[in-house]
Amino acid sequence: MTDLINALPTDLVPWASARVRELAASLTLEEKLAQLVGYWIDQGGEVVAPMQGEMTATSGRLEEVTEHGIGHFTRVYGTRPVEPIERAAWLWAEQRRLVTGTRAGIPALVHEECLTGLAAWKAAAFPTPLAWGASFDPALVRETGALIGDSMRRLGVHQGLAPVLDVVRDPRWGRVDECIAEDPYVVGTIGTAYVEGLQGAGVHATLKHFVGYSASRAGRNHAPVSAGPRELADVLLPPFEMALLDGGARSVMHSYADVDGVPMAANADYLTDLLRGRWGFEGTVVADYFGVAFLHVMHGVAADLGEAAALALAAGVDVELPTGDAYLAPLAERVRAGLVDESLVDRAVLRALAQKEELGLLDETFEGEPPHDVDLDPAGHRDVARRLAEESLVLLANDGVLPLAGPGRPTPARVAVIGPNADRAEALLGCYSFANHVLAHHPGTPLGVEMPTVLEALRRELPDAELTLAAGCEVEGDDRSGFAAAVADARAADVAVLVLGDQAGLFGRGTVGEGNDSESLELPGVQAELVEAVRATGTPTVVVLLTGRPYAVGPLLGQGAVLQAFFPGEEGGTAIARVLSGAVNPSGRLPVSLPRSAGAQPYSYLHPRLGGPSEVTSTDSTPALPFGHGLGYTTFVRDALEVDATVEAGGTLHASVRVTNTGDREGTDVVQLYARDVVGSVVRPVAQLLGYARVALGPGESAVVDLAVPTTRLAFSDARMVRVVEPGDVELWVGPDCATRETEAATVVVGETYEVTPADARRCDVTVRPVEARAVAQ
Repeated sequence: MTDLINALPTDLVPWASARVRELAASLTLEEKLAQLVGYWIDQGGEVVAPMQGEMTATSGRLEEVTEHGIGHFTRVYGTRPVEPIERAAWLWAEQRRLVTGTRAGIPALVHEECLTGLAAWKAAAFPTPLAWGASFDPALVRETGALIGDSMRRLGVHQGLAPVLDVVRDPRWGRVDECIAEDPYVVGTIGTAYVEGLQGAGVHATLKHFVGYSASRAGRNHAPVSAGPRELADVLLPPFEMALLDGGARSVMHSYADVDGVPMAANADYLTDLLRGRWGFEGTVVADYFGVAFLHVMHGVAADLGEAAALALAAGVDVELPTGDAYLAPLAERVRAGLVDESLVDRAVLRALAQKEELGLLDETFEGEPPHDVDLDPAGHRDVARRLAEESLVLLANDGVLPLAGPGRPTPARVAVIGPNADRAEALLGCYSFANHVLAHHPGTPLGVEMPTVLEALRRELPDAELTLAAGCEVEGDDRSGFAAAVADARAADVAVLVLGDQAGLFGRGTVGEGNDSESLELPGVQAELVEAVRATGTPTVVVLLTGRPYAVGPLLGQGAVLQAFFPGEEGGTAIARVLSGAVNPSGRLPVSLPRSAGAQPYSYLHPRLGGPSEVTSTDSTPALPFGHGLGYTTFVRDALEVDATVEAGGTLHASVRVTNTGDREGTDVVQLYARDVVGSVVRPVAQLLGYARVALGPGESAVVDLAVPTTRLAFSDARMVRVVEPGDVELWVGPDCATRETEAATVVVGETYEVTPADARRCDVTVRPVEARAVAQ
């Protein structure tokens, strides 16, 4: 055995324990390769991954496929509706079989989707990640991750395929609802919080999609990416760096994209040199579903599956998911033919086994009893789901029609509830929710969790009001036959609430979601026309947008009220009703710019001077509403911004700003500190978020927000492609959004140009100090 151990050099995977090395050295080639693939238990006709039906290498009988063991069980709970307790009993029995019935006796690692909660029947459905971004509340997202992780671990799940750390670059892309924001710092801080919550519960997080996926041309799924190395380094990579180095994420999933012609699944520069060499990552790199095979069937850089396996393995992809199309027989043939060095297989096996050891799987016998009573949607989950939904709702516009009730404001006697999303629970959920991802293939199967629609929640919230319902139209299509009934209801009502937006789905089934990209950013179907028809009655209107992307709804903002809800989850209907009634003061802020038009895309608030409006172009890219915008039922004043006059490059800048609630009710402001590097050696953006904080204040109350900002927040890749902090003048401001300079200050970065290292701080430290309350002017 000693000779076998010595055959696996320690420099392959230096962090692997002696136990892992001994185990790996004892495996045959077939047993090694088995540890590097997944088995999809319930893979069938339901299409929940791209080109799923064409990939069938491990679709045989489970006992036959796992003769030599297996690395992962793929989506045991999340491929079809199964009773969780019954499936847990099955899983424990299968794991015992692997331990006792295979030569190596290694259990499978079980992974599941968990983007909006554990993607399983009867599990809680939390708001989508774009709603996390709108909340600007990492602490609550951390709490959400911990609850999701607890449910997963109790069911024997070890790894979650979340969070998505792609920075939104083009709202036409269908997967925007899976993303957190267009700002990499917001993506990084909130994504890291989710990682900390999930892994604190004992489930490994998987960062995806590494890297560049969201920067595809024209916002098309799987399309080529033309991002340069500076955009990758300064915009797209920082969230991954933060989640790995600060959050300790244990797994990374490669992107489907090719970047400048090189598919990420075969890109050693990023998967090995950057990820492991510069950042010191010691976890596993897993393939996005069928991503290894795609090197052959979609990218055309491999002549067959064996060559695809060789390219991915050499680049640093350790585990092929969801099945073993390339890493089983095709790879074995190449290894035996001497075309692939077996040391590459050993490297991946050591990493995979080290992960199993870290999760406790190498000591698990599964002789104990599986769970007999697991509530996947307890009251605590629903409470967090509701709070996160409430914090994520963004009031885009309000001419006074909201709130519908409250002091000095009688509840309307008759409310016309209109729109295709008014009475549909699925409209509250994102693409990767179990309902829209899986149950769409099982019509007639109940949702499995309580999920009040907006109509149902409004009826509970406004018990003294008479509510009517008229869909008016469908989410998609051009049928206007329902307009007349909707208009009649609106004309007879005191206020009309129109609930519009998306239906999330996959690959053409829906208006947003994976594979549901859009050429237009107009509301789907004839929904905008429905708004015009209802508003023509003269009845005050409230538009509620249940969407997975920001739409070009600028024309809707000038009349009535508009509330943006990014798929707010199972308690989203309740949260919306509470905001409309006035029971909750909205505090969400736009995590993405509200687009002016599809023709202005791609757009980011992080644009340089020439990326905005100017006299050298006849087009105007200015968004309808800027990043960070959000109204409430009270008002805030931000003043007295003070910053250090100078700060050493590589040091920490201290800033403080006062925020005061100048309204007559309690509310929460999101304090946003922005900066502009006045002169840079390469082009710099006109605005960049440095730090943020949620601050809750009563009427007349003030607080001082102190921010310790590492100057690395101003870092960028210079002409040499080295990340640096340069000396020079910096403008700073705080306002209600990125475009409004309500209170300003300036500093000078001094000293020599500082070269940033992975050991440098990446996040601001924020403290909030209450100050004496002021009298509120009446």
